Amino acid sequence: MAADEPLVLGIETSCDETGVGIVRGTTLLADAVASSVDTHARFGGVVPEIASRAHLEAMVPTIERALKEAGVSARDLDGIAVTSGPGLAGALLVGVSAAKAYAYALGKPLYGVNHLASHICVDQLEHGPLPEPTMALLVSGGHSSLLLAPDITADVRPLGATIDDAAGEAFDKIARVLDLGFPGGPVIDRLAREGDPKAIAFPRGLTGPRDAPYDFSFSGLKTSVARWIEAKRAAGEEVPVRDVAASFQEAVVDVLTRKAVRACKDEGVDHLMIGGGVAANSRLRALAQERCERAGIRLRVPRPKLCTDNGAMVAALGAEMVARNRLPSDLELSADSSLPVTEPHVPGTAHTHAHDHDHVHEISKDNLYS
Repeated sequence: MAADEPLVLGIETSCDETGVGIVRGTTLLADAVASSVDTHARFGGVVPEIASRAHLEAMVPTIERALKEAGVSARDLDGIAVTSGPGLAGALLVGVSAAKAYAYALGKPLYGVNHLASHICVDQLEHGPLPEPTMALLVSGGHSSLLLAPDITADVRPLGATIDDAAGEAFDKIARVLDLGFPGGPVIDRLAREGDPKAIAFPRGLTGPRDAPYDFSFSGLKTSVARWIEAKRAAGEEVPVRDVAASFQEAVVDVLTRKAVRACKDEGVDHLMIGGGVAANSRLRALAQERCERAGIRLRVPRPKLCTDNGAMVAALGAEMVARNRLPSDLELSADSSLPVTEPHVPGTAHTHAHDHDHVHEISKDNLYS
């Protein structure tokens, strides 16, 4: 870690995690998270208004905790990065507003970055600089995507995506049918280890010869699993929960890994990065490793904590923006709930950035920025 590498604070509020990370270059200094997932659990999913209010309450304490953990002052920062999209509109607004306030008060450049691109860039904190191009499989509650990134700060190309339910969403819905609670991913992963993945032949969506080679569909699988469970219950039979979990999980990860390896081969890329919340799934990691080894592809998967939503990933992409001299965002930056992945960040114009205003330090409060 060199002292001249950019020191960047990242803020992530796209869903129900208030994440604040601090990195210097590609070195993680702090990763503070305040989650509201327990509050949403009784509703069986994330409630946007509750998430937004939770972000408001957690924002300043989480930033202060990250600064303390990193052992740095806010005035030492070289930039403030924030997820400006995609995500829940209200939740994004809280993070963007906070980032703009800190950037303005401190006279630091602001970088509004893309949530999905951040999920790719976080791997730099685990395994060093990303290869160029990078092939990335992103799997989470809201997204399942195959992306080719020749330059993570400026050039991200979508190869395929989910046309209906994302993988994480399917996990949550099947967990609900099995009365396993929310979120569904961790509990299904745990139960599946004790089940037989070949017990039930659930369908693999969009794997026919005429189907889109890199797109995903999990709605048919979700319906098939739900009907199988309902039929068992209607017949008065006990549902083998562990076998259902294992067979369902296998159907999901089979398709994800098969298409990701195919994309690497077709594009001539000799490595694969997997990110997003579902990348914490143990079977996905194991099957991806197995298939990548057979195909001569190097697999890069961050540790589970860096796969779920966090501020470290936003800071990592922000630091890369600073290092490559990308144009900062304007203070007029707004949240964009549907920000396309082809826009890794939201650049502004050359004359309206926080650090261009000579008067901004006049409003700084010593007791706010220790």
